[in-house]
Amino acid sequence: MSTDYQQARVALGVRLRELRFTCPGGRLTGQQLAQRLGWPGSKVSKLENGKQTATPEDLRAWADATEQPGVYAELAARLAGFESHIRSWRRALANGFKPLHEGLSAEIDRTSEMWLWEESVIPGLLQTPEYARHVIQRYSELLGGASDVEAAVRSRVQRQEWLYRPGRKLHVLTWEAALRSLICPPSVLAAQLDRLTGMLGMDTVELGVIPFAASVKIVPANGFWVLDDRLVVAEDWHAEMWLDDADNVALYAKVWATLRESAVYGSDAHNVINAARRALNPR
Repeated sequence: MSTDYQQARVALGVRLRELRFTCPGGRLTGQQLAQRLGWPGSKVSKLENGKQTATPEDLRAWADATEQPGVYAELAARLAGFESHIRSWRRALANGFKPLHEGLSAEIDRTSEMWLWEESVIPGLLQTPEYARHVIQRYSELLGGASDVEAAVRSRVQRQEWLYRPGRKLHVLTWEAALRSLICPPSVLAAQLDRLTGMLGMDTVELGVIPFAASVKIVPANGFWVLDDRLVVAEDWHAEMWLDDADNVALYAKVWATLRESAVYGSDAHNVINAARRALNPR
């Protein structure tokens, strides 16, 4: 993963390793530090290699265990610097779509449960390849013409394997607008809606739709994903935000739950999808 967020996490890991090496009482091995902390050795390795996000408690324990408690303030400041991280689309797409997709895929791979909200587009984990191609191409044209659209489509489709792994659960909310927005030709949208209908019966997918006529308590705007109650990925036109501080994760979870109160499920959701499907082929 080559996002700014991940780069900051890797940099923090490098600093943690430095503290282990420079322990005043003598350089510690990873296993020795793990024993002092009462952690599995894998946690020390993940933190040092940027594979896991440290908590403030982790950082305080690390500073104490390496006999350098005075560095805690520095470590906490580093953590605060990327707990709420904004990644510019234009800057990120300078290297194409591939790094973007790899970054999100890496987070999804270690996630067991997700809560998704999309107001005007079918979520990527439910997209057909042809629908995904049109969506990605539109973003490419808007944000600078990344050339690896086909690779991005393949990556997005491959990510959907997550849905078929044991122990996974996807909770999806979408506004009816997503079912009707012609970001693609009508025939492509029709096939996409057929796929949604087929996914209503999947054990790993809970799909809710907010009809246009539904009463809503908050404005249905700004798509976002909540991953395992630990990370929020939220999108805007100019940037993508990765938020992993507890307050923001709780806020987005509350937004999702509030939107859910207006959604329909099961046969009612099926009816909304079918109405959108029929509108593509008026008699």
